[in-house]
Amino acid sequence: MADASSAHSHVAEAEPAGAWVVVWACFVALAVIFGVSYSFAAFFEPFAQAFGAPRAQVSLVFGLCGLIYFVGGAGGGLLADRFGPRLVCSAGMLCIAAGLLGASLATSITAVYLAYGGGVGVGIALVYTPSIACVQPWFTRRRGLAAGIASAGIGAGTVAVPLLATAAIAALHWRGALQALAAGVLVLGVGATWLLRRAPAATARSGGAVAGHTLGEAVRSAPFRRMYLATIVAGPVMFVPFAHVSAAARDLGVPDAQAVGLVGLIGIGSLVGRFAIGAAADRFGRPLTLALAQASLGLSYLVWWAADGYAAMAVFALWLGLSYGGMVSLMPALVMDLFGPRAVSAILGTLYSGAALGNLAGPWLAGAAFDAWHSYTPVIWVCLALAAVGTVLYASLVPRR
Repeated sequence: MADASSAHSHVAEAEPAGAWVVVWACFVALAVIFGVSYSFAAFFEPFAQAFGAPRAQVSLVFGLCGLIYFVGGAGGGLLADRFGPRLVCSAGMLCIAAGLLGASLATSITAVYLAYGGGVGVGIALVYTPSIACVQPWFTRRRGLAAGIASAGIGAGTVAVPLLATAAIAALHWRGALQALAAGVLVLGVGATWLLRRAPAATARSGGAVAGHTLGEAVRSAPFRRMYLATIVAGPVMFVPFAHVSAAARDLGVPDAQAVGLVGLIGIGSLVGRFAIGAAADRFGRPLTLALAQASLGLSYLVWWAADGYAAMAVFALWLGLSYGGMVSLMPALVMDLFGPRAVSAILGTLYSGAALGNLAGPWLAGAAFDAWHSYTPVIWVCLALAAVGTVLYASLVPRR
C-alpha cells in the first residue's frame, strides 16, 4: 500500500508539459480583462462630463458590465467545453476590444451602455470562466498553487491597468485612452488566450466520455447547491467595499487620494491571498481553507466597524483583499476536485452566476442603508452575518473522517 501511495505521489508531481505556460497565459488574460473592467473608475468623470450624465447613470455602465459577465459566464463555459478555450477566449478579447473602440466613438451615454457595458461584459464572460477553468485539469498535487497564480492576474490587473488608463487619459484624452486600451487588449489579450490549451485530462475519455460530472449532474448534487447558496450570500460581502470603502474613508476625514487608493490596497491584498492561500490549500485541503477564508473575510469587517482613520481602513482593505483573493483562487480548484474535468467550465460559470446579484444589488442596497441611517454600521453587521452563513455552508463541504 505504501509503495502504491508513493508511486501515485510521484506521478502526481509530474505535471504535463506546457501546464505552466497555460497558467501564465491565464494570468495575463485575467489581468487584461479585469484591468479593463476596473479601469472604468478612471473613465467615470470623463463620461459624466462628456454626456452631462448624473452619477447614477454613469455607475450603471459598470453595473451592467458586471451583471453580464457573471450571468454570461455559464454560457462562456459551455462554449469552451465544446469548442475549446483558445477560440472562445480569443473571441472574448475581440469583443472587449470592439466594446472599448465603440465606447471611444460614443455620442451618448446610451451608446456607452451598449459598447462598454454590453461589449466588454460579453467579452469578459467569454474569457473569465473558460480561462480559469482551463488551468485546473492540468494539475493534481499543485492545483491550488496553479489556480492561485493564474487568478492573481485579477489582482495585478486591478492594480496596474487603472493607473495606466489614468495616464493615458491625461496624454490622449478619454477617447484616445479607450482606443489605446483596445489596442492593448488585441496585442496582450489575444496573445495570451491563443496560448490556452485543453489539458490531456480534459480530453481523455473513459468508456466513451470524458471523466467527471455533466453540468446537469453537478447542478443536481448537494455540494453544488451548497456552494451556489454560499456564492449568493458571500457576494455582497465581497463587492460592497469596492463601491463604498473610499466613501467610508472620506467620512472619517481621510484625504481623497488616500481614500481612492484603498481599492488598490484591496487589489494588493488579493494578490498575496491568491498565492499564499492557494498554496496552503494544497496542504490543508481546499474545503477547509475556503471556509476559513470566508470567515476571515467576515471578520475583516470588524476592523471597518472600529476604524477611526486611514491606518485602520488600510488594514481593513488589505485583510479583506487577502481573504477575497484566496477565496477566488480556491473556487475553480474545488470545482475540479468535486466534479472532474468533463464540464468544469460550464459548472464554474454556472456557479459564478450566483455572484451576479451581490455584484449588482449589494453596493446599491448598502448605499440605500447609508442614506437611511447615515452610517455604515448596519451594512457591516449584515455583511458579518452573511459571511457567517457562507462559512457554515463551505464548512459543510469538508470531508468527514
